[in-house]
Amino acid sequence: MEGDEEEDYMSDSFIKQDVRPGLPMVRRVKEAIQKEEKQKEANEKNRQKSIKEEEKERRDLVLKSALGNENKGFALLQKMGYKSGQALGKSGEGIVEPIPLNIKTGRSGLGHEELKKRKAEEKLENYRQKLHMKKQANEQAADQFRIRFKNKQEERKMEGDLRKSQRACQQLDMQKDIEVPKETWFWIEPEEEDKKDEEDKEDECTSSDLSVSEKLHILTAYLRKEHFYCIWCGTTYEDSEDLSSNCPGDSAADHD
Repeated sequence: MEGDEEEDYMSDSFIKQDVRPGLPMVRRVKEAIQKEEKQKEANEKNRQKSIKEEEKERRDLVLKSALGNENKGFALLQKMGYKSGQALGKSGEGIVEPIPLNIKTGRSGLGHEELKKRKAEEKLENYRQKLHMKKQANEQAADQFRIRFKNKQEERKMEGDLRKSQRACQQLDMQKDIEVPKETWFWIEPEEEDKKDEEDKEDECTSSDLSVSEKLHILTAYLRKEHFYCIWCGTTYEDSEDLSSNCPGDSAADHD
């Protein structure tokens, strides 16, 4: 037989064959992949379907098919004049398609999904409340910091005004040959004037029960009454009448 005869290696059919390196290996890999895919398809066809899969297929088939005359409910509708494809209701304002079924396939009890949804909403609401409270806390902390910073600045400004008033009081008292201040803190101690950073050092006058603002108010009032001098104007007036007529007031706010 011709099939049993040896192939002529000098013939055209043999010479024209593709003999590139690696090509037989690629061919075998493709054949193996095709064989594996065919085997999977065969296994899928021969696989026995589970009860749930069969129930789902039957249910989908029934739901896709329209109701026939054998259905009692549909037969009653037809007797009342209903036609297939027509909307329900006397004037045809009702639904056309049946209400879809909500198939429950899980093992959880009735109302579990609603409970799960409600818990998720509560969790989200709690998270939002925490974010809101955190934002409020941050805003309050920022406000408190601004207030403290502003108070610190005002306190430093008053301390500077007090030292300025003490220097002016000492100078004016000495011009009137007053050797001892009316109050010990009306003058600045000699060693305090040599300090380079007075704002960072405690003033000795702070040992008194009076606050810086109270001392500043008392000292400026003394300067106005005793020397007719306004620390805010930097001016010495002739008398009390001249002071009251030309000076705006007895505080920094009045001079702003």
